[in-house]
Amino acid sequence: MLHPRLRYHQPSRETSSAVHETGLCVYGGTSAGVIAACQAVRSGLKALIVEPGHHLGGMTAGGLSLTDIGNKHAIGGFSREFYRRVGRRYGVEEEWRFEPSAAEAVFQELAAEHGVSVLFGHFIAGAEMEAGRIRSITLENGARIRARAWIDAGYEGDLLAAAGVSFTVGREDNSVYQETLNGSQVRPTHQFDFPVSPYRREGAPASGLLPGIEADEPVEGRGDHRIQAYNFRLCLTNRPDNRRPFPKPVDYDPACYELLARYLRAGWRDIWTKFDPIRGDKVDLNNHGAVSTDFIGANHAFPIAAPAEREVIFQEHVSWQSGLHYFMANDPSVPEEVRSRYAAWGLCADEFTATGGWPHQLYIREARRMIGDAVMTEHHCRGHQVADDPVGLAAYTMDSHNCRRFARDGRVWNEGDVQVHDFPPYPISYRAIIPRRGEAENLLVPCCLSATHIAFGSIRMEPVFMVLGQSAAFAAALAVDRGCPVQEVNYAELRKVLLDHGQILGGVAKARSAQAGE
Repeated sequence: MLHPRLRYHQPSRETSSAVHETGLCVYGGTSAGVIAACQAVRSGLKALIVEPGHHLGGMTAGGLSLTDIGNKHAIGGFSREFYRRVGRRYGVEEEWRFEPSAAEAVFQELAAEHGVSVLFGHFIAGAEMEAGRIRSITLENGARIRARAWIDAGYEGDLLAAAGVSFTVGREDNSVYQETLNGSQVRPTHQFDFPVSPYRREGAPASGLLPGIEADEPVEGRGDHRIQAYNFRLCLTNRPDNRRPFPKPVDYDPACYELLARYLRAGWRDIWTKFDPIRGDKVDLNNHGAVSTDFIGANHAFPIAAPAEREVIFQEHVSWQSGLHYFMANDPSVPEEVRSRYAAWGLCADEFTATGGWPHQLYIREARRMIGDAVMTEHHCRGHQVADDPVGLAAYTMDSHNCRRFARDGRVWNEGDVQVHDFPPYPISYRAIIPRRGEAENLLVPCCLSATHIAFGSIRMEPVFMVLGQSAAFAAALAVDRGCPVQEVNYAELRKVLLDHGQILGGVAKARSAQAGE
């Protein structure tokens, strides 16, 4: 562990018999969760956030500082207001390349400004259902929350699962929804550009495979339990007065990076592509290439694991990725010109100060996905099928990071990366953020929404999560006011409210998916 406070799950030793009453309970203080809670207050509901961690803002405040946009014209409402509030901190109209601390400060200000209560450090233990509605949830410490409406704004989908809502994990077979980009995919992007031996002893199959490499070859388009890789989005600087050298993990083992060492020996040098500049003389470091910050294949158990099991997976990701950076900056097997340039970078002393400069938020790119009466698919992304009840637009590439490594023809391959763009912004159905009829009549789900693996890869961007969080809050307020299930909210009435508050529901021209500034 890099720092004793760098934890996913650290249950409280104290028990509680407290009962909290609220109009809307938002489980998950992600970007979507904060926006949803604040919008609920604006709509007249008392709102409470239950956040399992200790920070607000999810990935937006957790290292994902170069915003994945797709098309800025598709982002409206409270989501756009957030980026303008961040911009004001830098003296500009809006900002999409910001420091994590600036984003977290804005989320904290929003919660305080709207009088939103936040319970930090609490995981859900169970849900009490009554006549198809969530009546209350119990937290791990024994405290209970009662609310009239609920929003699961977590990246994991723990509340929807506790409420018995239908969900799936992994990649659908292409045949399920007649897609072309789901299931196993072996593509040239983020692939090994040079042949690298997958065996423990190079060129010796009898020695066995290196850790993390599978023997079974994929079948194109076949569904499975696998999900795209996780990593930490690091905030780095090369300014000596603010730089913390990459720390050496206590369990550091250079043998864990043998695949990377071989790839470097083979000639790979495209290392610096995703050192993306942000404010403050800093960069947002993301995965790039065949061997990078993604811990490929190490997260498949995470979505439905118990919190304690997730803590183990979380710490494995911390250990592996921190060891990778130490390896690159210090190991003599790394070419000197690469090693010295890498060592000039480090964690920021003024970011994530409670955890030694390391982000507190693991990038959970995909976990549970709800199965609703409407399922967003590749056909929606391409415009071949159009939702007639939109609550926001998505515009990003159909994007999946790699899901596994395997051996073929004496070399290692990555599998699962997909990057397909060249389609206009498309509507996201209201029915994709609510459970099926007959399931959890007072729950909305803006993050783990109803979508196939490949469509979710396009929708799952932080600005869109904020858009859907706001729309979910409007729908929750209408359902409470009208005394009806969320499945029976009058869409025409909801649509008018959304448009009146600046939500973009259509009419945006085609533009290639992009990141901030493009």
